[in-house]
Amino acid sequence: MSGEYGPAVVADLERMVVRGLDRWELSPDTMVSLLNLSENATFALSDPRAAREHVLRVHRIGYSSAAEIRSELAWIDALRRDGIVETAAPLEGSDGEWVQLLASPSGQASRHAVVFERLPGRAPDAGGDVLPWFERLGTITARLHGHARRWRRPPDFTRKRWDFQAMVGPRGFWGPWQAAIGLDASGAEVVERALADVESRLTQLGCGPARFGLVHADLRLANLLADGERLRVIDFDDCGFSWFAYDFATAVSFLEHEPLVPALLAAWLAGYRREGSLSAEECAALPAFVVLRRVLLTAWLASHAEIPFARDFGVAYTQGTVGIARQYLAGEFLRRAER
Repeated sequence: MSGEYGPAVVADLERMVVRGLDRWELSPDTMVSLLNLSENATFALSDPRAAREHVLRVHRIGYSSAAEIRSELAWIDALRRDGIVETAAPLEGSDGEWVQLLASPSGQASRHAVVFERLPGRAPDAGGDVLPWFERLGTITARLHGHARRWRRPPDFTRKRWDFQAMVGPRGFWGPWQAAIGLDASGAEVVERALADVESRLTQLGCGPARFGLVHADLRLANLLADGERLRVIDFDDCGFSWFAYDFATAVSFLEHEPLVPALLAAWLAGYRREGSLSAEECAALPAFVVLRRVLLTAWLASHAEIPFARDFGVAYTQGTVGIARQYLAGEFLRRAER
């Protein structure tokens, strides 16, 4: 996956988007600007002839199939239709399909693309008072989980299964955690011991339908839009099957080392319990889920090292992961999570 978004590729993607605007009946006057490079590339679209602005997501090669993307959009459509969460609506192409295949003008591989409406709001500021937002996010998460349990998925619904092996096993979706930027042998040994304990705890927890099902799987601050008193959730690109409690770990992504995390957990649980419930065993496993997510993100940064975001975190994030693993092994990480 390394090198996916080099400068030449990004320039090619932008030309691909410009040439594909008519797929969604957007005018040739539409302004196209790069918003973000992460798992995928996203572009802002501003059409002077349209009433709304849009976001176009160009998919990373080899990560999600067209069937997986259609399944993601089917859940989004159901969530919107059932009034579960405020999230961006996908825009059908002129052929009635959500997922379009865009050709590369330079002869590179074609890529799947989806257009969404662009919603108002900004990601909550991690440096500000995020506790009220986490309480609200807990409530939204419980509603998502309740819907996932009730919803009759289409027969062809297919999404990734985010279990322990898929995250940090030898063939994990985001590459080997052992390749983490700046990870030395002593740090790897600490992380390995922590993961062994995590795996044991999650094996005991089990994957029964009360605890394991369809989740968002990436509820970090960057995927939330605060707008006045409203909180919207976007980017279901990683949604798939995992433990419901794992969604809290995703909410504190890149914040796991911050001293505020226990308070964020308390706020999230207070909000969650308004619409749903987690068993004592699930709550006790929350530190393990946060460690698992942290190691997964450490692997992600290594396998996406060409992205500025990954370079910015780099070695410091890896060192922090080792530190959290040590705290976890000593029983000092999120000690009161089960309360």
